[in-house]
Amino acid sequence: MESTFHPFTELFDQLGLPSDEASIRAFIATHAPLPDDMRLEEAPFWSDAQAQLLREERLEDADWIVTIDQLNVAMHAKPDVDGRPIAND
Repeated sequence: MESTFHPFTELFDQLGLPSDEASIRAFIATHAPLPDDMRLEEAPFWSDAQAQLLREERLEDADWIVTIDQLNVAMHAKPDVDGRPIAND
């Protein structure tokens, strides 16, 4: 089975969010970092429909899972002194 790669732009389109690079960076900068114990789809800023999409795609291990996992990592990263995200310890 061949997997499909979906970039962040397509995921943000699916979520009904602005999907240009500047908007994606602004979204992450505004909402990150999430608490370590919070699942991406549990974040309070998602609409019910957005949270459901993220949850269903994760549970189904669908084509979107790689992109959702990447967004999850980005949303849990803590900024370094320059304001850029770094991985959690």
